[in-house]
Amino acid sequence: MLEISNLHATVADKPIIRGLDLVVPTGEVHAIMGPNGAGKSTLAYVLGGRPGYKVTDGSVSFDGADLLALEPHERAAAGLFLGFQYPVEIPGVSYLQFLRESLNAQRRSRGQEELSGGAFIKLAKEKAALLGMDAEMLKRPVNVGFSGGEKKRAEMVQMGIMDPKLAILDETDSGLDIDALKAVGKGINSIMRAPDKSVLLITHYQRLLDYVKPDRVHVLSAGKIVRSGGPELAHELEREGYAEVAA
Repeated sequence: MLEISNLHATVADKPIIRGLDLVVPTGEVHAIMGPNGAGKSTLAYVLGGRPGYKVTDGSVSFDGADLLALEPHERAAAGLFLGFQYPVEIPGVSYLQFLRESLNAQRRSRGQEELSGGAFIKLAKEKAALLGMDAEMLKRPVNVGFSGGEKKRAEMVQMGIMDPKLAILDETDSGLDIDALKAVGKGINSIMRAPDKSVLLITHYQRLLDYVKPDRVHVLSAGKIVRSGGPELAHELEREGYAEVAA
């Protein structure tokens, strides 16, 4: 699904990603953990195509295509979803309007028919119910007045509606209480646990991995993967800290 080879990237001419190699096979959930400043969010933004994040070397293959050759909207249409640590607010635009326009734009790019208003509302209600979210909240402006947990639940609803092949979730557990954490974990499992989908889950802490069991855990330090292992590696990181495990 995702293959990264010798990736180097800079932000404001400062090297952040320094020779990163990573393979996420189809049907697997991989977690990336690491200390602050390791390059975790930079990696997510590079894969999503955020402006200002410049790739200076290496390659990224997504579902057999050259990901780096695609514009951000083309990456989304190809099936890549990027979840943000801090979802942005968009005053004046209802979440339902935002989601419907996003979904139909992707459907048009794939040569599919747009969803009618009725069909879309039905889909949105189904996905909101899955996350334990009142669908009425989706009538509000995007993330305006939402708590941290509500923003993350809404983002999971968005992911369910978009139905991506690969979800890159950047610290989606940030700021969540126990109930919200469980809901987000349930959303990831119900939406993305499938033979034809994959997840790259970026997190500081092991706690989300209690609900989303990863197939592999990778330690990112100083811009590269320095260690990989099974789910037990996350527990080792929790006990020993990054300095000991990444040494």
